[in-house]
Amino acid sequence: MDYDVVVVGAGPAGCLAAKYAAKNGAKTLIIEEHASIGSPVQCAGLLSTKAIDACEVSFDKGFHPISGAFVYAPDGRRICISGGEIKAYVVDRRLFDRTLAENALRSGAEILMRTRACGIATRGNRRILHVTIEGEPDVIEADVVIGADGIQSSIARWTGLGTSENVLCGAQVNTVYDFDCCDCVEIFPGSCAPGFFAWAIPYHESARIGLAVRPTVTPGPKSRSISQSQPGSACWHLKWLLSEHRVVARKCRSGMTGLVVGGIPIGVLQRTAADSVLIAGDAAGQVKPTSGGGVYPGAVCAKIAGRVAADAVREGDTSARRLSEYDRLWRAEIGRELAIGKRINEWVARLGDSGLNRLIKVLDDDELLDLITRYGDMDYPSVVLRKLLMNTKSVGALLKLAPICLR
Repeated sequence: MDYDVVVVGAGPAGCLAAKYAAKNGAKTLIIEEHASIGSPVQCAGLLSTKAIDACEVSFDKGFHPISGAFVYAPDGRRICISGGEIKAYVVDRRLFDRTLAENALRSGAEILMRTRACGIATRGNRRILHVTIEGEPDVIEADVVIGADGIQSSIARWTGLGTSENVLCGAQVNTVYDFDCCDCVEIFPGSCAPGFFAWAIPYHESARIGLAVRPTVTPGPKSRSISQSQPGSACWHLKWLLSEHRVVARKCRSGMTGLVVGGIPIGVLQRTAADSVLIAGDAAGQVKPTSGGGVYPGAVCAKIAGRVAADAVREGDTSARRLSEYDRLWRAEIGRELAIGKRINEWVARLGDSGLNRLIKVLDDDELLDLITRYGDMDYPSVVLRKLLMNTKSVGALLKLAPICLR
């Protein structure tokens, strides 16, 4: 098997990279280790309108609209951020990912399921992928390999590009939940999810309740009623959240299905291009550190990767120097935003419950909430941050919180 471009991984980033490589004239193959697209699910499925547009997917009646959020302080105080208009949609990621795969096929890409990459080698200026197809060993040759194989990317490791600096551990279940507003998500930062936050996301008649935690952070709330077999793990915190959290436990009904576990990379790779190799999506750490969402930045970067790969093949130069155009272009597009998001993530993680209580108390102000509502953007948090830093009320409060972060 001989291709211009081989994409490893059929998630959103992989499918979009393949679509753009094929659209730009490259003979393109996607390989996917699982038996079906979109499985197993490792995402809450909350996508901004920008993310859906970037994925070039048409609106579907199955999408659940989201227009705002309730953010709860650890002490129970909450603020409402809602502008009335739709900001995001909750989707079925299985169906969404399959649509992206179909779009890639329509653009001329091919796909092989149950195909696992087992190793990568070099022959001249080409890459040799050693794979198993339904358990049988085989070899695929390519001018360029695009690694879109997720947070534990083998392609990135094998080619010396490394892995993301930090990885959050996440867990989520489907259940029934008494939402105050069916088009608003609920967010719970603090010790219930050390280093990140917990969430309750409505999806038609059900809810997705989950959280992510930073493994290096000291475990948060403790209870004798919670199993101590893995204290501090994401599943341990999720069990506490569902059974004892002051808000979630009260609003969550008994019975749950569909446990989902996974990781969220925080921090992009220093390099995302090597000789005949590009890395995109979660594999490159192209994830929003403020929300953990990877579909929008992954889509932006993957489309660049597909185009750059196809152009390099056409020009007959797939060296790291030529492919570094991809690295330069995607960083120019969203690199600064991801860097700012990482600083915000680290700052909030250091606040602790008392600092978060004080922060949300300060933000519980009509003027500041109006500012956040007007300028808040799931994909570009630097916009509202800049506005807050220009506001005397919020600047004074943030300066008072600074000593907490330095402890």
